[in-house]
Amino acid sequence: MLDERERITAPGLSEEAVRQIVQEEIERAARLDEGPKRAAIIASKGTLDWAYPPLILATTAAASGMDASIFFTFYGLDIIHKDFEHKLKVSPVGNPAMPMPVPMPNLVTVLPGMGPLATSMMKSKFHGKHVAPISELLESAQELGVHLVACQMTMEVFGYTQDDFIDGVEFAGAAKFLADARMAHVTLFV
Repeated sequence: MLDERERITAPGLSEEAVRQIVQEEIERAARLDEGPKRAAIIASKGTLDWAYPPLILATTAAASGMDASIFFTFYGLDIIHKDFEHKLKVSPVGNPAMPMPVPMPNLVTVLPGMGPLATSMMKSKFHGKHVAPISELLESAQELGVHLVACQMTMEVFGYTQDDFIDGVEFAGAAKFLADARMAHVTLFV
């Protein structure tokens, strides 16, 4: 019987040999790509549970030395709206993966008050696990130099003005995001 490290993984190559080849390829690619590391993220959803992923990913990228930007479009604009604390909610309707303290049929989740209850539960769960609230994540993003970019077209469609958004937000169209994404090492649609 072969040792774990000597297991055959490709014709004539051990696992260790394959790992060495992969490591050499990664190092070679890094030498060829000496430009700045960038992350370009699109945030298109405006609920509390969907506000966390783009902010956490962008702040993590920036903290690790990457130039990070988030392009907020459609309902994602709510994340950077001055009234984000009120706008960002969680709806248990149509969200079967949402953990509830007791199993509830969909019919119950549409009852009045269930949305605020679900939002309160989510905030409480995050607080209990010491996850930063959205306000802190936005502040951290700005401190780390994350570019928070509001989609101008969506602003016009929804009737927003620049004054509707938190300080520090940039305003641009899809071409700005595409320019960032073209040069990015990581591009995510959240």
